[in-house]
Amino acid sequence: MKRRLIFFDIDGTLLDHQKKLPDSTIQAVQSLKKLGHEVAIATGRAPYAFKEIRETLGIDSFVSLNGQYVVYQGKVIYKNPIDPAIIQSLTEFSIQKNNPILYVGEEAMKMNVVQHDRVDASYIPHQMDLPGYDPEYYLDREIFQCIVFCTQEEEPDYLLKFDQPLKFVRWDEVATDILPQGGSKAAGISKFIEYAGANREEVVAFGDHLNDIEMLQFVGHGVAMGNALEAVKRIARYTTKDVGQNGIMYGLQKLGLI
Repeated sequence: MKRRLIFFDIDGTLLDHQKKLPDSTIQAVQSLKKLGHEVAIATGRAPYAFKEIRETLGIDSFVSLNGQYVVYQGKVIYKNPIDPAIIQSLTEFSIQKNNPILYVGEEAMKMNVVQHDRVDASYIPHQMDLPGYDPEYYLDREIFQCIVFCTQEEEPDYLLKFDQPLKFVRWDEVATDILPQGGSKAAGISKFIEYAGANREEVVAFGDHLNDIEMLQFVGHGVAMGNALEAVKRIARYTTKDVGQNGIMYGLQKLGLI
């Protein structure tokens, strides 16, 4: 069997609908490693936010922050922070629009407001911890991703002003990720496979949401979870079962990887 490089998204892919790692997924990853495959994570989360998952699965390679922070076997090989001047301008514009903004670094993420209904509405249903408050968190440190809590109707105003330097990827009705233009999981994976000497056509990736689309299109074997958005399923080469129905195990078996 050929040795493969396999990337897994986290939320809705590795983690089920209760934000837990299914036993079948843990077993599947262990089987992959025993067979000599290389396993990595590709997520929108910051490194600190999935440390426990990496430790449970024994994974030390990952593409995080939607491709802006890449680690290969414990070594940081690529970082792509947002220009501080652009963050300053984005912050001022968000304040004018009365939209909260969140700053994400490698060690933490902070909001520029103490509390806001839109933040609660997007984070609580996803069972994510609410960020802390620090309106100056973006000063004097690298910020790899921002989140602006704006609606789809409000987003065109941001695109008009920041479309050139920034990229917007919506993940909730009132929240959109903001990356450096050209940033994506696919771009991070490109840096990863270049460093690792892997063949892109033989790389496998599993995902379920909008920020996984470019990744699944980029690799040779893109797999959509059964619970993935229809837009994701349409572009994926394969579709496996729902994450809650042993979707990872099933997909890997269908691909003949375990």
